[in-house]
Amino acid sequence: MADKSARTGVKQPIEVLTSPFTRFARLEASGGILLLACTVAALIWANSPWHDLYEHLLEAKVTIALGRIEVTETRHHWINDGLMAVFFFLVGLEIKREILIGELSSLKQAAFPFLAAVGGAMLPAAIYFLFGRTVGATHGWGIPMATDIAFALGVLALLGSRVPASLKVFVAALAIVDDILCVLVISLFYTSEVSLVNLGVAAAGLAVSCLANWAGVRAPAVYAVISGFVWLAVLSSGVHATIAGVLMAFTIPARTLIDGPEFVARCRGLLSRFELVGADSREGHDAVHDLERQCEQVQSPLHRIEHMLHPWVSFFIMPVFALANAGVIIPPSLAEALTHPVTLGVAVGLFIGKPLGITTVAWLAAKLRIAAAPAGVTWLQIFGASWLCGIGFTMSLFVAGLAFEEPSYLDMSKIAILGASLLAGSAGAIVLTRVTTTTTA
Repeated sequence: MADKSARTGVKQPIEVLTSPFTRFARLEASGGILLLACTVAALIWANSPWHDLYEHLLEAKVTIALGRIEVTETRHHWINDGLMAVFFFLVGLEIKREILIGELSSLKQAAFPFLAAVGGAMLPAAIYFLFGRTVGATHGWGIPMATDIAFALGVLALLGSRVPASLKVFVAALAIVDDILCVLVISLFYTSEVSLVNLGVAAAGLAVSCLANWAGVRAPAVYAVISGFVWLAVLSSGVHATIAGVLMAFTIPARTLIDGPEFVARCRGLLSRFELVGADSREGHDAVHDLERQCEQVQSPLHRIEHMLHPWVSFFIMPVFALANAGVIIPPSLAEALTHPVTLGVAVGLFIGKPLGITTVAWLAAKLRIAAAPAGVTWLQIFGASWLCGIGFTMSLFVAGLAFEEPSYLDMSKIAILGASLLAGSAGAIVLTRVTTTTTA
């Protein structure tokens, strides 16, 4: 019956039930939509009569044991230190891919988004520092430096054909460089006491992973085990555990076992054999298994793992992080909170500093011929896209949690992040929507 349905194209009941969810998952902006929904839910929950339940769920202790090793943390810490390590692992894979074969693979390609990203990081940090120093809260200068790549690209996806492909590539490359800068800031400036012994253990784990790469080990499970070991060592070292994700990503093999022409030749031979022996024969099943093996060999472990992790990060890890971190309690004296230097520093840094820093440095780089702007893109489009980079959201919330132990400062920074991200996303979308023809950059 199943075979007949498959041949006639009739959908099975489970396919009918799951097709709306499948269509949603295929939308380019679907991850951002779910992220936004969880943010709104967290805000409503945190300010509802059930606020105590929200806090209890996050602060409840959870113990994870591996043999004799036991680690006990709150659910909030497991989300920020554990699940976010997977997110940063995916970020590391994307960075490595871009450096090897993407927009950062050559100095000429990388120069424009790299310089723009530096400008978009330095000016917001400087703006925040000027505000924060008035109340002795300068430690939050890293908060407005970040860009949420999922939200920025999600807005571009919603704008569709109004946005040229080269502009999307520019934003993606800029956001990747932004992630690199953010990781460096976290590791250098938001790390307290460091255990050199545990760092040495983590380094040994990274060396083992590099050795496995060199030896030709391609099974993702092997690297998953090593990653868990490195993560635990980094967690115990005092350095933020998410750094383990980025470091491990750089040890994942990026080479394929066979090239494109060889893959095509092998698959043609297997398909011919399959056609001769038929689908129901043992030889036909063997041909299908061999075909699967060829598909694995033409993909690098880096691409396979990245493809496997993307839906988990987009539809589980990031929404859970938003649910756990966006639940800021809106104070009764909201007007006073909105005018506090911490709130103003983060908000002005993201909403004004980001687009101004990116556009100014990009324009100077192009005029001085240090780097070339993307072909077919106007300066107004670059400005609109740079405003989208003011959507700090996930990364900014993450840095805020590292920067502030004072609850009031943390809440004010979260209010500023959410407000500025909403304004920046709206402003960028409006500019890009209304742009028609202007002078080419």
